[in-house]
Amino acid sequence: MRSSSWYSKLAKNAAHFCGRPKIFAGAVGIIVFWALSGPVFGFSNTWQLIINTITTTVTFLMVFLIQNTQNRDTEAIQIKLDELIRATKGAHNALLDLEELDEDSLQDFLHRYEHLASAAREELTRGVQDTGTPEA
Repeated sequence: MRSSSWYSKLAKNAAHFCGRPKIFAGAVGIIVFWALSGPVFGFSNTWQLIINTITTTVTFLMVFLIQNTQNRDTEAIQIKLDELIRATKGAHNALLDLEELDEDSLQDFLHRYEHLASAAREELTRGVQDTGTPEA
């Protein structure tokens, strides 16, 4: 197994750290402190610029960290789903790595499964069980 890159470790740890309630409370505290300091600074342009700069910078950096974490989580989930498909007797291996298909191919699979679902609902209205494994 390959070890995580420094950026992946940083992104994971930063996202975990920033997702804590104490950090959220601290951020709210900073905003409240900033708002209460408004009269002291006469609600000046500089006073407004400080919070705008801080929030923009933090948001800009967090977008990249959160996206990295989200990408890793999504990839891990896809691998787990692929393994479930691979290991399930009767499952269609053609469904492995669907996320890599182009939009038209993905829509073809979607329509096949929508048709299966529709047919199963029709069967249910006639009192037939829908627990089989029909071909897609």
